[in-house]
Amino acid sequence: MSLETDRPAIPDLQDKARVLRRHIIEMTTAAGNGHPTSSLSATEVVTALHFGGFMNYDASRPDWPERDRFIMSKGHAVPALYAAMAEAGYFPVEDLLTLRKLGSPLEGHPNMRRLPGIEASTGSLGQGLSIGLGQALGCRMDGIDARVYVVLGDGEMGEGQVWEAIATAHKYQVGNLTAIIDQNGYQQTGATADVLDLTPFAPKIESFGWHVQTINGNEMSEVVAALETAVAITDRPTAIVAETQKGFGILPILEEVGDTNFHGQALPADIAEKALAHLG
Repeated sequence: MSLETDRPAIPDLQDKARVLRRHIIEMTTAAGNGHPTSSLSATEVVTALHFGGFMNYDASRPDWPERDRFIMSKGHAVPALYAAMAEAGYFPVEDLLTLRKLGSPLEGHPNMRRLPGIEASTGSLGQGLSIGLGQALGCRMDGIDARVYVVLGDGEMGEGQVWEAIATAHKYQVGNLTAIIDQNGYQQTGATADVLDLTPFAPKIESFGWHVQTINGNEMSEVVAALETAVAITDRPTAIVAETQKGFGILPILEEVGDTNFHGQALPADIAEKALAHLG
């Protein structure tokens, strides 16, 4: 996709996000496992980046040197990325239903050795921002005008390596790096506020010299506006704290069930059917 001066209208991006949500539910339910709600919370961010005219990429040439890079550091949410990649033309949409199947390149966490277009093998949380920093520095050293976007989880922010990367990115004034924190409030063992509460993130990251914005990460207009601001800043790294909700888009269905977390669990077929009907 080429960068666009006139970005798609917000309703068009919202429609695309709805399509990605349907893919996420269908593929994880077909697999019988995965992380649907963790993927749903990041859907607006993934949609805006891939279809909002922010990322320069060519699905027919996934190794094109001039491309912008996207890293899903919270690798368990890769269904959102797979859905975007399929819609962008990296592989057929019907392949999404092979998620987590034996022999499929669509593994439960991103594997760059199996699927062209994946920029980093992630899932061991805390490493993605360091990888993104290295790629951003590499692009700068090679004279490539490319930007690197890294999506992290809020639970992942408890990893010390993340803060080392934040400090180092400031030291080298890596202006082509944007970190996006999907602050959905939960991690594997419970609410992040109960496990290790590092909020508010913005003042902590700002103290390292980054430009930081805090937004409603499930409101497409706010996501687009924040990304526009981030792209315009080139003298230092940027971060977006995206306050989101796990399972956003199908929350009424999950509330009926009495579980809005579903961490590491696919929606059962009957609940998935209701969720898809809710999405329309």
